[in-house]
Amino acid sequence: MKFIVNVIKGIIIGVANAIPGVSGGTMMVSMGIYDEIIGCVTRLFSQLKKSIITLLPYGIGMAIGVVGLSYGIKFLFANYALQTSMAFVGLVLGGVPILYSHIKGKRLGISHGLVFAAFFALIIVMQLLGEGGERQADLTLSLWSVIKLFFIGVISAATMVVPGVSGSMMLMLLGYYYPIINTVTMAVDGLRMADIGKILEAAGILAPMGIGILLGIFGIAKVIEYLLEEYEEHTYCGILGLVIASPFSILMGTSLPPMSIGVVLGSLACLGAGLIVTYFLGRE
Repeated sequence: MKFIVNVIKGIIIGVANAIPGVSGGTMMVSMGIYDEIIGCVTRLFSQLKKSIITLLPYGIGMAIGVVGLSYGIKFLFANYALQTSMAFVGLVLGGVPILYSHIKGKRLGISHGLVFAAFFALIIVMQLLGEGGERQADLTLSLWSVIKLFFIGVISAATMVVPGVSGSMMLMLLGYYYPIINTVTMAVDGLRMADIGKILEAAGILAPMGIGILLGIFGIAKVIEYLLEEYEEHTYCGILGLVIASPFSILMGTSLPPMSIGVVLGSLACLGAGLIVTYFLGRE
């Protein structure tokens, strides 16, 4: 049962990482599994078996979430933009009490408030800078393209792990978001139709980026683990700033549909559903 629950958590993280403006790291924090995942990543080689057993269901879920959303993201935001965004706002806010419990009762000073404010402002500024990033990268296979994809993977991985920072938003700013989404769907279509040409073409694009993502996650996890050990209260204040700013970032990036009673009630229902899901998953 726990394996299935962790797969579901992984799906939520994967879906969050695939949506610009939504943070997979925030979802990890909201569901109370951030420290566990960071610890397993940093101790992957020293505790290989234990780390793989812990990370496997999350990894399976994330793959399902990313692949599933690569097909559904355009439909969801074209037809249910506000409802979808409000569901993620609920998922984020539902985990704030879990995050706050890490600093509740601790002696906090001006420096903690400044860290919170700085990271809160960082998310808002990043969302404002992300407006209108329409240029698309050319994924034609070449040595230079492979090198660029590797470093794009490193950068996007670092942003995927940091709570409140959207890895897919970073890809969009760099012009790689839609090309990568299209490559994922091409890979799945190739597997479904047994089209070796499509599979190899997609693998040539996704493999160097995947290697970069793995190295990026490992590197940033080491940094975060150090900060949590040496500067726990400041780190959690920074994470709290990132997380609380996320709903503003999500809504700022949402195109509002014509308002009606149905849209408002549906959005509130999605908000409530997100809150409930995170609350129960965070208690596991």
